[in-house]
Amino acid sequence: MKLLYHPDQADIHLSTVLDALSDPIRLLIVSELHNVGERACGDINVPVVKSTASHHIRTLRESGIVNVRVQGTQRLVSMRTEDLNIRFPGLLPSILEAFKNSEEKRKLMNPQ
Repeated sequence: MKLLYHPDQADIHLSTVLDALSDPIRLLIVSELHNVGERACGDINVPVVKSTASHHIRTLRESGIVNVRVQGTQRLVSMRTEDLNIRFPGLLPSILEAFKNSEEKRKLMNPQ
């Protein structure tokens, strides 16, 4: 089985985290994980096809924002909140609060 890359806490860089969170779909994924906790990849509700969702989750994993663990045939995704709060205190809550009432989130949740 292929091992998944997760950066060590010290190797999580602000520019990489901000770049990963610059995409509205990835912000939606992070917001959902933050609100409901660990989820199977297929249970994360995003308005994109499965392969695109997998790409976004990989980007979040490689940037150090989420952890992905394999359990049988499922990949379970969870936030690395503690690691992010240690590296960048207050960053994640600020970004999630700004996204919560943003126009980007409204467009993703109610596409027209």
